[in-house]
Amino acid sequence: MLQVTALSKEDAENCPIREVLSKVTGKWQVLIVLALEDGPLRFGAVKRTVGDITQRVLTENLRSLERDGYLTRRVEAGPPLAVFYELTPLGYELLSPLKSLVTWAAENHDHIRNAREAYDGR
Repeated sequence: MLQVTALSKEDAENCPIREVLSKVTGKWQVLIVLALEDGPLRFGAVKRTVGDITQRVLTENLRSLERDGYLTRRVEAGPPLAVFYELTPLGYELLSPLKSLVTWAAENHDHIRNAREAYDGR
């Protein structure tokens, strides 16, 4: 089994599993990476693809994903000025496990919902 136990705050802060997963498994990060699967998109197109995300939250998540090397931001002079976001090779590598997780979630959603209802009914 992978080492997932952190016995101190310092261990937790230095745990590569926790550090990476905390940055790529939030709902917004997953949806943004999936939105960019087919190629570069402008900010507005990413926002429309994700749907229910605010401009501020999208900006924060795009910056975080760029900082960690999963995507790049490219500015093209206008008019109008165009900003594109595109997955890096690391971002494309991340797609495979994310798509597996998303597929699993879709296939098991009814089971999970039923388990929640049964639990809540007790």
